[in-house]
Amino acid sequence: MHNHNDHSGHHHPTPQSFNKSFGIAVLLNFSFVVLQAIYAILASSMSLLADAVHNFGDVFGLVLAWGATWLLTLPARKRYSYGFKRTTIIAALSNALILVATSALIIYESIYKLWHLTHVNEKMVIIVALIGIVINGSTAMLFMKGAHDDLNIKGAFLHLLGDALISIGVVVAAILILFTQKMWIDPLVGLFIVVIILWGTWGLLRDSTGLILDAIPRHIDEQKVEIYLQKIPGVAAVHDLHIWGLSTKEVALTVHLTMPEQSLTDEDFIKINKELKKQFRIDHATIQVEKGNSEFLCQKIESC
Repeated sequence: MHNHNDHSGHHHPTPQSFNKSFGIAVLLNFSFVVLQAIYAILASSMSLLADAVHNFGDVFGLVLAWGATWLLTLPARKRYSYGFKRTTIIAALSNALILVATSALIIYESIYKLWHLTHVNEKMVIIVALIGIVINGSTAMLFMKGAHDDLNIKGAFLHLLGDALISIGVVVAAILILFTQKMWIDPLVGLFIVVIILWGTWGLLRDSTGLILDAIPRHIDEQKVEIYLQKIPGVAAVHDLHIWGLSTKEVALTVHLTMPEQSLTDEDFIKINKELKKQFRIDHATIQVEKGNSEFLCQKIESC
């Protein structure tokens, strides 16, 4: 017996719309990036320019995440039976790669600046960075609600929040330069910003790479899922258990249950799916029930 539990309206709820949040965040942050880049050049500040480059990468990442989130709301098509959910994973991975690329640029520019020190307009840097704290901090809060259960939204939230923290670092650096007149502090802070960026990006890069390779999502313990399935009355064995991410938000499962003495009713399938959702946050389960014919199982194992 095979059950593909679709649960229309339960497994595929309409995703919370973040269109307005993305629109506000993209508009404000892109405007700020332009302002920041202009004044970074005028102030001859590497830390401010590094932050501007990082912010530009984040704006591009926000656009990708926005597009993927919109595609997530589109219904499934005949050819794309799962819809366009996987685009959220592609967006999260692209966002991580963009941040790595911008980090490499910041490293190059900061090292160059260390060997070619120039005067920094500290007051100008402080004013622009303070504006950045307000803009990045406020737009990050727009995504805080959805950050706990969607990697794509989490990426947007963490990077905007990280931008606010980096801007604080730029302010501190400018204040130190103002009082000490040591210009090497500016490119050194630029390098420190890179460390923060890469540290924050690693988790996003690791998780999005895992999802695109159909790895088991990090929040799911496969052993516990298997133990739960083995404890279902009548189940003699569990095999061909696969768990992967349909998107940065939804998780799918397929499994074969060997039940020699009985099978599962529709009510049993509904109960199992509810428990998988409640205990493990698995949204879409496909369960195949077999009687346990030894010859069939051997053929099945050889073909897997």
